[in-house]
Amino acid sequence: MTLKYPKARALAGALFVLLVGSALAVPAFAAETASIEGVVNINTASVEELQILPGVGEKRAEQIVEMRKERGGFESIDELKDVKGIGDSMLDRLRGHVTLSGKTTAQRR
Repeated sequence: MTLKYPKARALAGALFVLLVGSALAVPAFAAETASIEGVVNINTASVEELQILPGVGEKRAEQIVEMRKERGGFESIDELKDVKGIGDSMLDRLRGHVTLSGKTTAQRR
């Protein structure tokens, strides 16, 4: 199929790039939401251990540790919503993987 108009060609090219980019982003998202076994104790976990959690990278893990230090620990898992970037939906993804006491036992599957 040939397009006569340069703007139409540019639009078709941009659409193609968008579609291909979206397809490539799916594996990255899938890796982020990969399953983990066990739990992470948000009151004792290191920055590295917190990064096992889905959606928690180094910066967010550091923010969790900083907030924990400021508060003297978390009393409720819901307090994670006070960390920038953690809203209701992310908290729902984390809820089954975090604890306030006991050992951190989480490992990526």
